[in-house]
This record gives sequence, C-alpha cells and structure tokens, in this order.
Amino acid sequence: MRENFRGLSRGAAVCTFLVLHVLIITSSTRAESPAAAPGGVELRTDVEYGRGGETKLLLDLALPQGDRERSPVVVFIHGGGWATGSKDGLREAIQLAAGRGYVAVTVGYRLAPAALFPAQVEDVKCAVRWLRAHADELKIDPDRIGAVGFSAGAHLAMLLGTMDRDDGLEGEGGWPEHSSKVQVVVSYFGPTNLLGEYPPLSREIVRNFMGGTQEEQPERYRQASPITYVDAGDAPMLIFQGTVDPLVPYDQAVQMAAALTKVGVPGRVELLVGAKHGWRGEERERTMRETFTFLDQYLQKPPRASSR
Repeated sequence: MRENFRGLSRGAAVCTFLVLHVLIITSSTRAESPAAAPGGVELRTDVEYGRGGETKLLLDLALPQGDRERSPVVVFIHGGGWATGSKDGLREAIQLAAGRGYVAVTVGYRLAPAALFPAQVEDVKCAVRWLRAHADELKIDPDRIGAVGFSAGAHLAMLLGTMDRDDGLEGEGGWPEHSSKVQVVVSYFGPTNLLGEYPPLSREIVRNFMGGTQEEQPERYRQASPITYVDAGDAPMLIFQGTVDPLVPYDQAVQMAAALTKVGVPGRVELLVGAKHGWRGEERERTMRETFTFLDQYLQKPPRASSR
C-alpha cells in the first residue's frame, strides 16, 4: 500500500486513497436495478432534511407506490472515510428496498476535514428524526426503522443503533422532539472501536475525521466509537467483515460481537475469509440477500422495543 502512494504527501496520499476507496465501495455494494425508478417506486432526490450549520442537508427518498399500510424504513449511509463519497451512489439500493415494500433513503452528510466529528453523526441522527417527524406524510412506522451502512457509513449506522438520547451528539439540525435511534443495523466493514489498533493509513483517515490522533484526543475517540454505547436496549446487528481488510481489522467485528453478546443483543457477525474492504459478484449479491433477510426479520413485524 505504501508503494502505491510513494512520492505523495501524507494528506495527498490519504485523499487519493479515499477516492479509490469510494470507487471500490460503490462498485462492490451497488444493487442490481435500473438507473431510473422501477415500476411501483417513486424516487425523490435532493430532499432537504435539516441543516448542519449553514449547510443544507439532503437525502434521496424511494417510496413504494399504491395502497399500503405504514411501511418500515431503511436508511442507507455511504462510506468514504467520512471525507468523500455521496448519497447518489446508493440510489439503486433504495429503489431495490422500495420494491420490497420499504420506504428507503440514502443520506448525504457533511464531510471531513471541513466538518469534523461529530458533524457526520449529528447529520445522520437528524435524518432519522426527520423521517419520524414526517411519518404521517410518508406513511411510515416510526418504530420500524433500520440502518445499513458501508465502511464509515457503517460506523455511523452502528451509532444510530447504539446511542440513546442521553448519550448526546444530537446536534441542532432540526426535529429535536423525535428519537434518532433505529431498531436494526446492518454494517458492512465498519469500524466499531476507534481506540483499537489500525494500520497507519487508517489512522490517518480517522485523524482526518477526528481532527487529532488517539493520543491527543482519547476521550473524543471513545465518544466516537459505537462499542462505547452498547447496552441491552440496542438494535440487533448484522456485521459483514472481510478477514484481509486493509483498513478495518476483522477484530473490530469480533469486539462488537463480544460486546453485544455480553448484554444479550441479538444478531451475528459474518467473517468473509479472504475478503478485503468490499466485494463484488456473487458475494455481493449473497450478502445483499442476507441484508434484506435480516431487515425483514426485525422490521416486517412488530418491533422488539420502541424507539428511545
């Protein structure tokens, strides 16, 4: 990996890698569906869901058409090291979800280093609150919301599933009367404990997100880690993790599995032997099927517990 970036400055190397990283994630997680909304699905793009300071926060929304009861919701969150990437890369995924009866959104959020932690957390929390505030209009069930994230987006999804209102980081984006917690999470190769051991390049990516190193900001790193907040009321989790991921060591998934097991939160970790940071082909299709099976288990029936 160092050979690939020889001669570049540290910052340029990180930025170059992040761009390549997003291209890999997008191609390895893109759902197989047409670019245009398929029949029976309404696609709304660039819907404003709140404000991050002076920044308009936007999401894309896919709705099942026709007569329906209140639908469960899936929030898709893109990766890119918290510094790049776009909600647009998951438009096909939300259309696929809407075709299965979900109201689905792909969320844009502020990016580092212009916006440091906790801006990204505040933004995705605001998106969940916006959904609950518009539950009647969108015909959604506010107690059946799930989150699916990829890489840095998986980190944010896991925070949505573990943090309670009293844990903070809600921000001032809007809709403060509503909960930002989701009822189920699917994480694709996301970091769970930012105080853990990481390869040098990953430490630089996290530093770019946090605005400092582990040694400089240990409390902020703890605050930014999903594993910090795990308790018995948390969302069930499905975690996919490759065993030769060059960015996120697979021990991160093992640590989260141990924490969830200790407090009795259901779910599972699937280690893909030999997989890196994202995958394609049959494995991509299989893990996407497993994702919807897991979501259906917890969202296509009365929720295990009300949102807090």
